[in-house]
This record gives sequence, structure tokens and C-alpha cells, in this order.
Amino acid sequence: MAASDRTPLETLLALPATAALTPVLRDLLARAASGSGTAAAPDEPLPLLIDTLQALALLNADAEVIAAAILYAAPDWASRIEADLSQRHPAIAALLDGQRAAHQVWALHAERGGRGNQEGLRRLLLAIVRDLRVVPILLARQLAHLRAAAKAPPEERAALARLTRDIHAPLANRLGIWQLKWELEDLAFRHLDPETYRRIAGLLDDKRTGREGYIEQVKRDLERVLAAQGIRAEVAGRPKHIYSIYRKMQRKDVPFGELYDLRAVRVLVDDVPACYAALGVVHALWVPVSSEFDDYIARPKRNDYRSLHTAVVGPEGKTLEVQIRTHEMHQQAELGVAAHWRYKEGGSGDAALERKIEWMRKLLESHQDGGDEAALAGALDTELVEDRIYTLTPMGEVIDLPRGATPLDFAYHVHTMVGHRCRGAKVNGRIVPLDHRLHSGDRVEILTGKTAEPRRDWLLAANGYLASGRSRDKVRTWFHKLDRERNLQAGRELLDRELKRLGLQHADPAPALRKFSVATLDDLHVLVALGDVGPHQVTRALLEHAAPPEPATVAAPRAPRKPPQPSSAFSVVGVDNLLVQTARCCRPLPGEAIAGYLTRSRGVSVHRADCAVLQRLAARQPQRMLPVEWGRTGGAHDADVTVEGVDRKHLLKDLTNLIAQEDAHVLAISSDGGRGLGRMRLRLQLRVQDYGQLSRLLGKIEGIAGVERAYRV
Repeated sequence: MAASDRTPLETLLALPATAALTPVLRDLLARAASGSGTAAAPDEPLPLLIDTLQALALLNADAEVIAAAILYAAPDWASRIEADLSQRHPAIAALLDGQRAAHQVWALHAERGGRGNQEGLRRLLLAIVRDLRVVPILLARQLAHLRAAAKAPPEERAALARLTRDIHAPLANRLGIWQLKWELEDLAFRHLDPETYRRIAGLLDDKRTGREGYIEQVKRDLERVLAAQGIRAEVAGRPKHIYSIYRKMQRKDVPFGELYDLRAVRVLVDDVPACYAALGVVHALWVPVSSEFDDYIARPKRNDYRSLHTAVVGPEGKTLEVQIRTHEMHQQAELGVAAHWRYKEGGSGDAALERKIEWMRKLLESHQDGGDEAALAGALDTELVEDRIYTLTPMGEVIDLPRGATPLDFAYHVHTMVGHRCRGAKVNGRIVPLDHRLHSGDRVEILTGKTAEPRRDWLLAANGYLASGRSRDKVRTWFHKLDRERNLQAGRELLDRELKRLGLQHADPAPALRKFSVATLDDLHVLVALGDVGPHQVTRALLEHAAPPEPATVAAPRAPRKPPQPSSAFSVVGVDNLLVQTARCCRPLPGEAIAGYLTRSRGVSVHRADCAVLQRLAARQPQRMLPVEWGRTGGAHDADVTVEGVDRKHLLKDLTNLIAQEDAHVLAISSDGGRGLGRMRLRLQLRVQDYGQLSRLLGKIEGIAGVERAYRV
């Protein structure tokens, strides 16, 4: 069949680049392309798609990557087999989603005209793609478009080059994709600064193909001489490309004639003695340039980079740089703290990002070496967890935050006073609560008031308003500046409210004073006001140290001893096989100090240790008191709660929605009193996991508009 008679799919499948496609994927593409007219052709021009696939072939891309690149260029094809992809080929579906998600980054870059935080955009791109194999597809497609950009309008060509310079080329550099990196940089440079590009190109004594041939000859000569001297070595090299030459001239502030590394080779050996032996061979083979020798093995750089660097007058009288290092040094230079991309761009300080880049490089090397890419990709999914998120301001600026960050964290990251004045937030155009969890790609708008009025409950970890320690410190600093009396009063109110919620208002504070190393209750109130100690921490300390009434000798009927039942929520110390039930008067929750009372007909009734009913019973009949411990606490427990406040429309709906979001359940609800006066009191019977969940829930209920108090009965 003549080439002109082939369908677009037949043309693509005839390429060497698509030889990796399995019969299953070839059949999948055939079904996707079935149709007539223009629907049978990709939306992207066929020459651009072919160029993209050929660039991917240089990287030994696997069959899924090739198929995803084709389907993305032909959205009509992809739509026909969408269901099949999600069910039978989820990896290809993820690669398609990643390519679509990348358009968010391209749009942000265009929106800001190439200005602003380009590093943030690069990190956002790596954060929003689920499968990192998307990145080589993006690089290959961008290279194909750059190659064809000469025919595009000047503005479109410049925008394409800026995007390449800011996003694609740095990513190729970090990932070590040298096959594409040099051309991406050179073409972007050529379109953005054609005069300088032509000037430097004119200073080179040969075209790139000639310089590559020169390097290959040098490699063969050096490998032969090293082998003759019994030195086992790997020699690699490439000519310096035009943009890299320009960058070095700018960075070193030197003219073209003082650059000695326009051509460079790297020698990798087994150990340090072999490094110096190889250096002797190089200097014996070619005349060294005396002023261009650096021993970074004896004197490593500050970032622990180690290598021998020398410049020599090589074949044909051309200068040549030779780097000599061990395999271990090379690994450190590529992936460790001395990595080349950090030297070029500056260290990121982001351990998660650097770990992701290291994994990506391993994945690419696995492709090239014929390794088990599927196993490595699986390990990537399980071990590589991004601990940062990348959010956007309304103007498209990228703000990186810790995972779990909220709009309030975002506000404090933008500016301290923005955080202090924060009253609400919109995420992607929708109003959300301040404890809403943000995700990468969210666009956040902070709603501010005229005055700075941070709230003390922002500091309570249980309320979930702040995930960043930096944000919490800014709120603490605000309250530290207030006078002691105001902090004392605020702390007393916060703690009293929490104690009343949990029925501990009459508890002895001494255990909490000892735990937090303060002399007086006033000092403890100040710590609570400043957020250094949370009210829930105080109540936990009181519950942990609350001593149940001292039990007297148990006069319980003796029963055959059996092992404790693992299904019971309680364990009666010293006595087995007794019916145990929760007292309805105080309804203790897992984690609270408890004690048991042996009733006449209902077995052991378990109360909170500070329960007033239990204390009256113990005073009358102390011999019936039994020590009780919590057993299995995985089940749910009931708690009675009262909510007081202003009666308003939809209050009950907001309340029940919040309870459902906190994974608690409403067993019963009733209201009484004050409705005619615009007041309301609701009594709720809730089912919760433990007192910690109840405490968090009560705090959030008080945050609902119109609610004044929420406390445990």
C-alpha cells in the first residue's frame, strides 16, 4: 500500500516508535479510530504527533506511554473507548488524565505572562499528575511543537518558547532527560533571543553533528588507552549546547574564548586510586591546560560534590574538559545533595520533591535498561507520598503549603495581617469553612475584615483550623502581645467551657498543674489562652489522674471463673462473669476514668469516676464499689448533649449535617423553651466513639452561627 493511501492510524502503527505496542493495544487503537471522515484522524497534525512519538522512542517509552500519547492527540478516539480504558487499562487512563491536568499549568503560565513563581508551577505540575510517566510525554510534545514553531506567528512562538524555558526545560534537566533537554533549551533560546543565539553559534567552529562526532572519536581513543593501562572505566560525553554556553558566559562573566568545556567527557571508575590513575593517563595522552585543574576529591565543594576536573588540548588542537569520578560520586552528583540541577537552579529544600525526582529518574533508567518498570512504578505509588500541596491565589500565583493545610493556613502564608483579618474563604469560587482541607490546584480567595481579630479557638488542634506550625506561631504571637489580665480571662472562659462540656467543672485541677509544670490555676489559664496548652489536654490530664472511689471488700456472689469475654467493653478487676452495663446518669465514654457499682438486680453499673450519683451511692454502701477498666472500645457509645443559642432558619439542618460529617450519629433530638423569645434549647442523644470525638464535636457545634453553648449533660 502506498504511504499516501494509508489511514492516519496505519501511518502511526508503521512507525518504528510504535513497535513497542502490544497486539492488545493495537486492537484498542483500531477500535478507537474506527469511523469515517475527519473523525478517523487525530486533532493534532499528524507530523507533530509522529515527531512526538519519535522523541518518546529516544527515551525507550513503554507501550502504555505511546498509546496515551496517541489517544491524547485524538480525543475523538479516546472518547469512543473511555469505558474500556477506565476498566481494562487504568494506567493509560491515568496518563490521559495527567496530560489534561497539565493544561491547568499551561493556562496559569499564560495568565501570568511568564512572570511570577515558575518553580511553583513546576512543582504544581509534578503534584497534579498521578503517573509521572506523563512528564516525558509533555516534554516530547513540547519539543515537536518547538521544532515546528518557525512557521507560527511571532507572539505564539514567543509564548511557546517562554513556557519551554520556564517549565519544560528545567523539568528535563532535573529528570536527567538529556536527549530532549539540550534541544528544548536551544530552540527556546533561539526563538526568544535570536541575535545572541546566532552570535554564539557563529563562534563555534563546527555544527552540532560535527561536535558529536568529535566526542565519539575522543571516547573511543580514551577507552582504548585506559583499557591498555588496565583501568576499568566507562566513558561518556556530549558537546555543550548553545544555551548552556550562554548561561555559563553569563554566570562566570567570561568571554567565549575562555570556556574550556565546550566539549566534555566523563570517566567513571571503581575507586579513588583509579581516579588519579585515569588522570595520569589523560595527561599523558593530551597536553593539559595548567590553569584548568580542580581536585574536588581532596577538597570537595560545600555541597559534597567530588570529582577531578581537568582541561586538555585534545585531538585537532581543540580544548576538551575531562571529569573523572567513581560510580558512587556520580550517583551523588546526579541524585544527591550535589545534583547538577541544584547547582544550575539552586537547591529546592523540598525533600518530597527531590524524592519524587529521584524516583522518576530511576523509572526512566529502568525503561532504558529493560528493567521491571511496572514493579518500580508500583513501589513509587506506595512509597512516594507528596507532603506538600500547591494552591493558587486569585491572580494565579502558586503557594505551597503542608498537606492538610486550610484556607486559614493559606491566609497566614500570604501575609500575617491577612491571616489576622481572615473572616472566610472561597475555594474555586465556592465559600468553604475555615477548616476546609485544601488540595493541589485549588484557587483560594481570602475574605477579610477591616480589623485584625484572630480567634483563640484557631489554636486548638482538635478544631482543625491550622495545620501549619508557622501559622499557629503567628496566632500565638498576636495573643502574647495582649496583657496578662485579658489572657487570664480568655483562658479561664475557654477552660471552663471545656470542663462543663465534659462534666468536669468540679474536678481537682492539681493533676493538670503538675503535668504542665505551673504553680497556679491562673498560670494554667494563661497557657490555655496563648494556645500553648489546649483545653482538651487539660481535661485529658484530669481524666487520666481522676481516682475512682476506693473500693471496699467485694461481697459479690462467687461464680465459676472464666476467661474475660473479649467482646465486652469493660473488665471488672478481680471478678468475672458479671453483667456489666453503662450508667445512664453520666454515660462514660472510652478513655474517661470509670468505676463500677454492684447493683441488686442489674449487675455492675459503670459510672464516670466523678459522677455525683456514684459518689452518693458510694457514701451509702461503699462495699458495693468495684474497680472497672475499659476493655474493647471499638464500638459506639451514647452521650447526651444540650445546645443553646438563637433560633434561626436552617439551624437544625446545619447542626445535623455537622454531626454527620464528624462521623457521629443522632439517636434522639428534642427542643424546649424560649421559642417565642427567639431562643432555642436542643437536647440531643448522640452516638460517638469516645470522649475525644465528643470534645471535638462540641467545639465545632459552637462554631455554627447562632449557637452560644454546646455541652454534655
